[in-house]
Amino acid sequence: MKTKLIIAAGALAMLMTGCDQLCPSKTAPAKTALVTQKDTNSYAFGAHFANQVYAQLVARDSIELDLDLFIQAFKDRFNHDSSKYLMDDSTVFATLMNIQQQKQLEAQKKDSIASEKRKSEGAAFLEQNKTAEGVVTTESGLQYKVLTEGTGATPGDSDVVKVHYTGTLLDGTKFDSSIDRGQPLEFPINAVIPGWTEMLKLMKVGEKVTAWIPFDLAYGPYGRPPQIPGYSLLVFEMELIDTKAPEAPKTEPAKPAKAVKAAKPAAPKAEAKPAEAPKAE
Repeated sequence: MKTKLIIAAGALAMLMTGCDQLCPSKTAPAKTALVTQKDTNSYAFGAHFANQVYAQLVARDSIELDLDLFIQAFKDRFNHDSSKYLMDDSTVFATLMNIQQQKQLEAQKKDSIASEKRKSEGAAFLEQNKTAEGVVTTESGLQYKVLTEGTGATPGDSDVVKVHYTGTLLDGTKFDSSIDRGQPLEFPINAVIPGWTEMLKLMKVGEKVTAWIPFDLAYGPYGRPPQIPGYSLLVFEMELIDTKAPEAPKTEPAKPAKAVKAAKPAAPKAEAKPAEAPKAE
């Protein structure tokens, strides 16, 4: 938030760069045509940064700006005219930090309210759904309904499964679908959210179900932003296409040990010859 706020404020300041061209005085009429390259560059930067500032500060963060006062502050700073400053640097920084903190608190409060709403709506739905025809509720709170019976094998604890699925939030918002991608997902059964692992271990190959997975068996209080908010109850249509044991890790056969070459016999030592006796003179 701090970085975005400062960037947006800086962008609005850059909009004013070359103020003689972009901020005509009351006596200078606004230009109605772009004649020079400087005119074109100035107008392009002005349009671009004005769009950014409006989108980030006004439309998104609901910060009220007095554009005339902003222009006044920019001109004073741009011209280094300290006699006209209405804020010193420390006050400017403190003001921006205060805005940042206020916006963070507002965002946290908004997220907290939304999270509690999703949590209560999910709990209410599960309470009502458990009495619907054909719905099974497990001990963990997972709910499911069989749409098509399966006749194949049931996955083991360490199997690799192949699944087609579509995932939505409780309000019907789709966040993922292997069907849309045209490619089923293959993965170790214990490598996914707990609700999926539990559901798949209850299915047989060829079986298709609708599963309602509580947030604590899915992505918990934090979710998986931005597609899945915290405390989201997830709804999946799942079809188990195949299950198989994981492949054993490949091991290379041990190489035979190299034969140790026999050491060459040492050459026989030459026998020492006795010294010749000295000749008599």
